[in-house]
Amino acid sequence: MLRGRVPGGGGTAYIGAIMVPFRKMHGLGNDFVVVDARAAALPVTPARAAAIADRHFGIGCDQFIVLEPPPPGADVFMRIRNPDGSEAEACGNATRCIASLVADERGADRVVVRTIAGALPVERLPGGLWRADMGPARLGWQEVPLARAVDTLHVPLALGPVADPAACSMGNPHATFFVDDLDAIPLSEIGPRLEHDPIFPERANIGFAQILAPDRMRLVIWERGAGLTLACGSGACAGIVNAVRRGLTGRRATVTMPGGDLIMEWRESDGHVLMTGPVATAFSGTLDLGAYAS
Repeated sequence: MLRGRVPGGGGTAYIGAIMVPFRKMHGLGNDFVVVDARAAALPVTPARAAAIADRHFGIGCDQFIVLEPPPPGADVFMRIRNPDGSEAEACGNATRCIASLVADERGADRVVVRTIAGALPVERLPGGLWRADMGPARLGWQEVPLARAVDTLHVPLALGPVADPAACSMGNPHATFFVDDLDAIPLSEIGPRLEHDPIFPERANIGFAQILAPDRMRLVIWERGAGLTLACGSGACAGIVNAVRRGLTGRRATVTMPGGDLIMEWRESDGHVLMTGPVATAFSGTLDLGAYAS
């Protein structure tokens, strides 16, 4: 047995060492701790994931990712936990990162990543880029979901300088506010209040978008359960979908976030959203799951 400090526990406890390899990866600065439970299950609880995601007492990340054995038709199952321990249905940047790992293992250029939101095909492109098919956007109020029947193109929601968002689901709930000057919005102040607004029964990811041209927008996302992040793949998907629905951009556009650019396309033929961007590994190591509160 190992005696040590349990993060968040305020003291010491006798705990068993559970040594697990991990990778720290990111897509445009949207960062992930990745562990592999395909060969054997790991005791990753919501509390333990939250403790590891803590940037002061843990490794620190926007999402904690667990690789699990794939169901039929997929190459890997990706389980996603937010820094508060809650489970997320989708994460576009993590999807590309995990696809790159599995593709390199298999010597393949195309893999299918499965999440609780569905199967996501991803392919390798030249220049170190990966393109993920994030599936169709869901536009019905019950699909987002919203708390009542309203037009998802004009949700009756306002707070401070923002109002009239468009909402959709990319397997997880999103609302996008279109603003004239992104730098003038108090994101950290209004983001958490909008995330928890009663109109979102499952909370929501809140996007703030400034249209720069018919093929370019700036976007910042307040992520559900994570707060402000340098990039959000599913948020970029929602951003392009909602911008096209409002007649603000074409179906293909560059979305510039604090961490960099994603190339987005809302395909007209089948309604699927395609997301293209880079992946990176920051470092790898070994963590002791047993040193974190279970």
